[in-house]
Amino acid sequence: MFEYLPPLNEHNLPYPDTLHPIVVHFVIAMVLFAFVCDIIGYFTKNQKLLEVSWWNLVFATVSIFIAVIFGQIEAGLAEPYNASVSTLNLHTLLGWALSGILAGVTGWRYVIRRNFHSLPIPYLLAAALLTVLVIVQSYLGSVLVWVYGLHTAPVVEAIREGKLS
Repeated sequence: MFEYLPPLNEHNLPYPDTLHPIVVHFVIAMVLFAFVCDIIGYFTKNQKLLEVSWWNLVFATVSIFIAVIFGQIEAGLAEPYNASVSTLNLHTLLGWALSGILAGVTGWRYVIRRNFHSLPIPYLLAAALLTVLVIVQSYLGSVLVWVYGLHTAPVVEAIREGKLS
């Protein structure tokens, strides 16, 4: 059965490069931009900005599930070494949690959008918390790439040669 699977490249992936970071950067940008639009829209009472925020949250919610799926696939192929495991586990746990939190915030935003013309302060606090969690998650992802080098050719080669465990 395994002979039908594509061979893994120098990044330990069956495709040219990691897809998780590409998708997740859309999520990061959309969540941060939605929060900025909500804050500015709240103070200026600009309904168009609140509408922009809503649609950014919708697309971020769809995109985060795609990002989590690719993240799970790529984490499984990463063959993490001991030093990186705790960061990878925390990043994975927070990624799944964020997908649920983002879906919940988007659902809440849908109810607000349908029934009110202004954003309540508790929603803005929840959106601020979501933004902080996205920033923390981005930091953890950066550590996995720039500190631990997961899916980089030198680290993959060192793991294959048994130099990292």
